[in-house]
Amino acid sequence: MVKILDKKQLAPTVVEFTVEAPLIAHKCKPGQFVMVLADENSERIPLTIGDSDAAKGTITMVIQQVGNTTRHICQNFEVGDSFHDILGPLGNPSEMGKFGTVVMVCGGIGVAPVHPIAEAYHKLGNKVITIIGGRNKDLILWKDKMAKISDELIITTDDGSEGIHGFVTQPIHDMLAKGDKVDLVVAIGPVPMMMNVAKTTQPFNVRTTASLSCIMVDGTGMCGGCRVRVNGENKFTCCDGPEFDAHQVDWANLIQRGKMYKNMEAVEYSCGGHCKCVEE
Repeated sequence: MVKILDKKQLAPTVVEFTVEAPLIAHKCKPGQFVMVLADENSERIPLTIGDSDAAKGTITMVIQQVGNTTRHICQNFEVGDSFHDILGPLGNPSEMGKFGTVVMVCGGIGVAPVHPIAEAYHKLGNKVITIIGGRNKDLILWKDKMAKISDELIITTDDGSEGIHGFVTQPIHDMLAKGDKVDLVVAIGPVPMMMNVAKTTQPFNVRTTASLSCIMVDGTGMCGGCRVRVNGENKFTCCDGPEFDAHQVDWANLIQRGKMYKNMEAVEYSCGGHCKCVEE
């Protein structure tokens, strides 16, 4: 059992959980994830580690209510409760090094997995520029937390309620167009956002990495749900990633695959996690 030590409501459908997991906290590296089993009747889901404290033996995860399991966790688990099990750390850690100027681009809850990577780059002496994007100012998460580990913090909102009125690709393009030296771009967030970041940086030949953790399902390579074409080869995000060269990802194929189960997901979600169709 994994005890919940802290719970914070970051947005109407986004919750931050800090849990007691000393073995994972000591072992995990930036870019890795865990598999969470909320209770014995739940499905296992992959969640990226947003922060960790080896001294306290804790890890922090940010969860958005998207499907039945994330809704169940966010609405029914409180401080003092326990998750049934957490497995990890899993996945390949982010490549570390002193690259120079690193631009971290995050959309929505993508800020959580970006945090430990940006923090590590900052400690290694890189100049870290963080761009956080959201539909509106209420969906800009961990702004103060990211400001502490960034040399420059840029906010963009779709509706212009905070920062630059526009998308995360705008400040990236502006930097590169005026000749600013950027050695590495890391994008984490929704698939369309990461695809557009890759399209923005490719003409300038800037190395760009995308984390595809958002498409993972079982986290062990058995289900094939996170299969992606990279440089013409099939890869599995949970085993081979989650980070890939963004310029080599077949984004069109990835988006098409992501739409395959939309109708079934809508039906399952409407049943509250217990599909009545099976009983009929």
